[in-house]
Amino acid sequence: MSDIKPVYLNENPTHHDAIEAINAEAFGPGRFARAAERVREQGPHDTALCFVALVEGQVIGSVRLTPVMAGQVAGHMLGPLAVRPSYKNLGIGKQLVRISVEAALQAGSEGVILVGDPPYYAPLGFEPVKARLDFPGPVDRSRVLVAPKGEEIHQRLAGQITWRAYGIREKA
Repeated sequence: MSDIKPVYLNENPTHHDAIEAINAEAFGPGRFARAAERVREQGPHDTALCFVALVEGQVIGSVRLTPVMAGQVAGHMLGPLAVRPSYKNLGIGKQLVRISVEAALQAGSEGVILVGDPPYYAPLGFEPVKARLDFPGPVDRSRVLVAPKGEEIHQRLAGQITWRAYGIREKA
């Protein structure tokens, strides 16, 4: 399986059903109860910054970014990130994260926030959020991470995290 060469593309509407199936497989029905999902329910993800991994034309992984206000930071929230079980541990998820974070920061995002495992995300540029971000539901604060555009955003990463309307690209 290590000879697999995924192709990474922007998400498009034809990928929707496959992405939903991958997320259901990875996270099950409990995914809808998570605090991060409460944010994602507030508005659509930013398809220009969402990516899929394909092998032989089939979607085998995806990552989505949702535009958010995190305190006073205009950024994006990463997730869900999922890869089909038979393609895990090949670096596909990490590559999807790298591509999406780079695209978001180049588009003017001040930072990419997620709720995830620090050992997995730290090598990808994520660090603990230093202030308190309030999610619309319970969250393990030790798992709230950010890939910041600059160190100065940490002091503004305090307060509510909510979906925000698009418009960041006008700044870029």
